Amino acid sequence: MSSLNDLPLNHLQFYLTSPYACSYLPDRQARSMVAAPAHMIDTAVYSELVKFGFRRSGLFTYRPHCEQCHACTPIRVLVDQFLPSRTQRRTLKRNADLEVAFKDLEFNPEHFALYRRYQAARHSGGGMDHDSRDQFAHFLLQSNVTTKLVEFRAGGILRMVSVIDYLADGLSSVYTFYDTDMSAAGFGTFNVLWQIEQTKLLALPYLYLGYWIEQCGKMAYKVNFGPAEGLLQGQWQPLPRAEKSKLI
Repeated sequence: MSSLNDLPLNHLQFYLTSPYACSYLPDRQARSMVAAPAHMIDTAVYSELVKFGFRRSGLFTYRPHCEQCHACTPIRVLVDQFLPSRTQRRTLKRNADLEVAFKDLEFNPEHFALYRRYQAARHSGGGMDHDSRDQFAHFLLQSNVTTKLVEFRAGGILRMVSVIDYLADGLSSVYTFYDTDMSAAGFGTFNVLWQIEQTKLLALPYLYLGYWIEQCGKMAYKVNFGPAEGLLQGQWQPLPRAEKSKLI
């Protein structure tokens, strides 16, 4: 795989942030490499950056750059080779009646209310559970790439929202939040499975799932959607699937 210096991205600059508290592993410091200026990172440019492990949060495009830690592994699903486990097939069947609608990236009070409930239930004390309307909008509703917001409803009731980037070689899952009062529904698993199917329908090879962090329970689940590749030492390489007991 080529390096960032080989890409036609001469108009971009890359800089390192100061150390900050890691969001995923306790008692660790993190740093990020940031790509700028944001207004020049369109779909074509971002598609190339994602191949090198970059992600975006709103208009902020970054990748981990921690000298003493390499726990964050960019991960992508090989969608043409993916076969759902028995448990995943049951999750698909359980949610088959969800109504799906594509929406513009515009603020919706109903979406924001669901987001706040999700953050309070799943990430209490992490800071995002107190996000304001502006913070929510900056995080999910600002984009310079091709992005779609997807609603999932049951009987007209909003159950889940997903934000997805459309890249040259696949889809990139930006963020998903859902009704945590219905934990048995498996909305999070269903959403990844739905995105895999959408990627297949577009005849694209990859679904990018952000970072896999084996030591972090909230991020370790991503290898359940194998076969998958991780960006290791500058090369996309096969990642091991989760233990069989977790898949059936």
